[in-house]
Amino acid sequence: MKTKVHKHKILILGASGYLGNAIYKELCDYFRTYGTYFTPKKEFENNAHMFHYNVKEDDIYEILEITKPDIIISALRGDFHAQTIAHTHIAEYALEHNSKIIFLSSANAFDAYSKYPSYETDKTLSHSIYGHFKIKIENMLLRMPKKQVAILRLPMVFGSNCPRIQEIKANIADNEAVEIFPNLIMNVTLDKKVTQQIHYIINRNKYGVFHLGSTDLVHHDEFISQLVSSISQTKVALKRVYTTNEDRYLAVLPKYNKLPKHLQITSEVVLEELNK
Repeated sequence: MKTKVHKHKILILGASGYLGNAIYKELCDYFRTYGTYFTPKKEFENNAHMFHYNVKEDDIYEILEITKPDIIISALRGDFHAQTIAHTHIAEYALEHNSKIIFLSSANAFDAYSKYPSYETDKTLSHSIYGHFKIKIENMLLRMPKKQVAILRLPMVFGSNCPRIQEIKANIADNEAVEIFPNLIMNVTLDKKVTQQIHYIINRNKYGVFHLGSTDLVHHDEFISQLVSSISQTKVALKRVYTTNEDRYLAVLPKYNKLPKHLQITSEVVLEELNK
């Protein structure tokens, strides 16, 4: 039987989302884990450790005061302006109570740099609204004491029933083409690898910037084509989308802040897992 060996109290913002929920399931047997949810569901409403939270209307401070977390994991989604205000309050709370913030960022923090992959110490720059938002929160948190912040930049995250795969399956079912980007070079990861990595970061009290992508790079079209052929036995139409004539990188490679070997992953392993 698993026992709660750690005294950490953890609050996961966005624990009803795809990745947030995977993190909640990974940690709840080991720590006192609380979470927020937006869309009402019986499993959340009946869970005393889950709190309803609408980022546009509710003040996160109330939930922070009730749960008194040592560690706040932000997997929030939703309105960017409202999220910015929420993260300002989270940062204030963390400074006051010496809590740690683990923020899930994205490879999009580098989407303006298309000529090469990005490493942990590279300067962030984005052309997208989403990337801009992630950078804004990162910069806010990076002004805090170093040991209180872990920023996890994620590439495309896959899992056996993740939204991306559900979308591909829906396209196949509706006889619609699956979009692939032939010139996009990226890296990938698995939901369960990310949750293990977060668990390790908490256990070892790690801080700083982490790039949690596969250690190798893949072309989007090749990766998705292989994925599609493992999902469907019949021939699926693929729609090639060219955003540029040259190869474009959107990859977060680990270089300085590497995790142990068993917590690293390759794109091949991601495909193998999705093939099971």
